[in-house]
Amino acid sequence: MFDNLTKRITETLNKITNIGRLTENNIQDTLREVRIALLEADVGLPVIKRFILHVKKKSLGNKINNTLTPGQTFIKIVKKELITLMGEKNNTLNFTVAPPAVLLMVGIQGSGKTTSLIKLAKLLKEKNQKKILTVSTDIYRPAAIRQLEILSSEVNIDFFPSNNTQNPIDISSKALEYAKIKLYDILLVDTAGRLHIEKKMMNEIKAIYDNIQPIETLFVIDSMMGQDSINILPAFNNIIPISGIILTKIDSDTRGGVALSIRYMTGKPIKFIGTGEKLNDIEPFYPDRIASRILGMGDMLSLIENIEEHIEKKESQKLKNKLKNKSKFDLSDFLIQIKQMRTMGGVSNLIEKLPHNQVQLNYLKSYINDTILIKFEAMINSMTKQEREKPEIIKGSRKRRIALGSRVHIQDINKLLKQFNDLKKIMKNIRTWNVKTIIKKIKNITPKNMFN
Repeated sequence: MFDNLTKRITETLNKITNIGRLTENNIQDTLREVRIALLEADVGLPVIKRFILHVKKKSLGNKINNTLTPGQTFIKIVKKELITLMGEKNNTLNFTVAPPAVLLMVGIQGSGKTTSLIKLAKLLKEKNQKKILTVSTDIYRPAAIRQLEILSSEVNIDFFPSNNTQNPIDISSKALEYAKIKLYDILLVDTAGRLHIEKKMMNEIKAIYDNIQPIETLFVIDSMMGQDSINILPAFNNIIPISGIILTKIDSDTRGGVALSIRYMTGKPIKFIGTGEKLNDIEPFYPDRIASRILGMGDMLSLIENIEEHIEKKESQKLKNKLKNKSKFDLSDFLIQIKQMRTMGGVSNLIEKLPHNQVQLNYLKSYINDTILIKFEAMINSMTKQEREKPEIIKGSRKRRIALGSRVHIQDINKLLKQFNDLKKIMKNIRTWNVKTIIKKIKNITPKNMFN
């Protein structure tokens, strides 16, 4: 997420971090490089001009905090301005209406509306314990209705049936009536993708909106579209009031400028971001956390929330009790942790939320990544119960058998045992198995002191 922007920004700001004093010259030089980084990230020019102007104004003659260096003060100003650009706070969904709360998803074709709808439905069901009904009014795209039905079934959410011979306005009316009768908390309405220049389609979405009166109308944007999406949103907003944005494909090799630009350019808040292809890969948009990620400061709060939401409580409690009783942490326990990391979006997703510079990030990803974890899982599954409990007995012939059974090399077995021993050093000091404690232990990881 924002890899290129983070790399350029952090490299630039590192040059000013330890300077003795802020002057107009060194501020000007730094901001020139920051401006280039933002342009390369496809941030809107009006946004860049405002950002540079405000940072420069607040930096010159700024009273330095005794606990911070001038360079650190400058970075603090940069972070605050990034947060201001993106909206300062998380904008939650509005449910202050008699159930069912109707959420309407709109956008152009291919932006990821249907998948985003299901991701959001799953999140609201699991996090807010809401009873949810989904419905598709997309009678134009082949198999669009069937796609929503299948995805709804995958996440155990009720689906209101419709077909492409029906009128989209009638479909939405019947779904809303059914949701009221069956006492659903939320009705999520999927719509066909459309361009703002298609008058007939825009009249249709206006009719759907007027008919069901949604409490939230969410505009789904593919972040890879860049500034083009910012030009489209106001045209939609002129027809129906947009209450918020879902930004998809933020995990891709996108330049990320739309995330920094769209709030300032349109006045509409980003409410959620799609961070991957899995149905768990959606998270609320917190400007302060995104600013921290862009500046290489990590996102510890999101990391902690991610772990607490996806970690299996039964297995965690079992391990917690084991550690409290000073039992030995073995490879079976390590296997549980590997599986849990993979359910949280993979280790790469977790690493990116740790504070880092680009060198540290590359080191961590080379030290442990999703490919390595898959190999580790295969190797542990090829071991006997005794070998998992007592890894120290795994020598020559055992290593050859495990390598053959898991289709890896002997070096891979050695790497697994080395990293397992490294992890034991951390686990030895964590008897309470408190997620926040663990994160606190590892957040200062650097290539030199990693696991030492």
